[in-house]
Amino acid sequence: MSQKRILVTGASGCVGHYISEKLIQETEHDLYLLVRNPDKLQVDIQARPGITVLQGDMLEIEQFADLLKTINTAVLTATAWGGDRTFEINVDKTLELMKLLDPEKCEQVIYFSTASVLDSNNQPLKEAGEIGTDYIRSKYDCLHKKAGLAIAPKITTVFPTLVLGGDEKKPYSHLTSGIPEVTKYVNLIRFLKADGSFHFIHGRDIATVITHLIDNPPTLGESRQLVLGQTQLTANQAIEEVCRYLGKKILFRIPLSTSLANLIIAVFKIQMAAWDRFCMNHPHFTYNKIINPANFGLSNYCATMTDVLKISGVEAAK
Repeated sequence: MSQKRILVTGASGCVGHYISEKLIQETEHDLYLLVRNPDKLQVDIQARPGITVLQGDMLEIEQFADLLKTINTAVLTATAWGGDRTFEINVDKTLELMKLLDPEKCEQVIYFSTASVLDSNNQPLKEAGEIGTDYIRSKYDCLHKKAGLAIAPKITTVFPTLVLGGDEKKPYSHLTSGIPEVTKYVNLIRFLKADGSFHFIHGRDIATVITHLIDNPPTLGESRQLVLGQTQLTANQAIEEVCRYLGKKILFRIPLSTSLANLIIAVFKIQMAAWDRFCMNHPHFTYNKIINPANFGLSNYCATMTDVLKISGVEAAK
């Protein structure tokens, strides 16, 4: 593979760490890792030549204008999860960065969106743009606005589903940090039956896909919109797998219905945001075509609920 100049934004985040680590260990590409605080970057930047840490903020991305003109592949994981600057970072500055790339020199932009902005047919979900959280609405907004850029034909958009990951040297995803806590309630959860389904993807598997895409950009006619996730899992399958792993028997199950949940919300006057209510009433977060390392003939690191529990440090029943 020819050597490329690769920019990774958000390199100190959960997913950014996995991507940076894999690119350092398994490629010879020249890497430019953009971080606000270099102290949070826990990868070995001395492992080989060609690794440059850029200290800077997406809010001041124009300071890297000269470098951006030389980049062959830009991997854009940087994001604001909420707060006053969410739209400025996730939309305005992200678009500005893409405009600063040279469409002749840059062969691919890998832009990180979120599966939350899509419906089950992998099409934009209008409710995400109308009632989503600031984070989701900003991603929905950017999804549409980037289509008008000169570099648009070279943008590969990835839509991760529920993201897992983190260890002693990488920040934990929101989901992973809560898994050991959930297992404490298994004695209650095992007797519940819930309608719902979802996909998940581990940061290490995301990094495998991204590394493959860097060296094998989609060709003309191939999809440039990839939903990242493992095989669909129903809520009940997840509960059953957790119980098997922990050695807990399921003797009976009480169905949890949306109407019961709505009744509890009404009786106790629980305040719910419009997006939370929408998600509760549409509990199947599944998509048409899912991409993970196996699609490219590569090995998955975390493909099952059992893998999730093992990786999260939950001990199996003896």
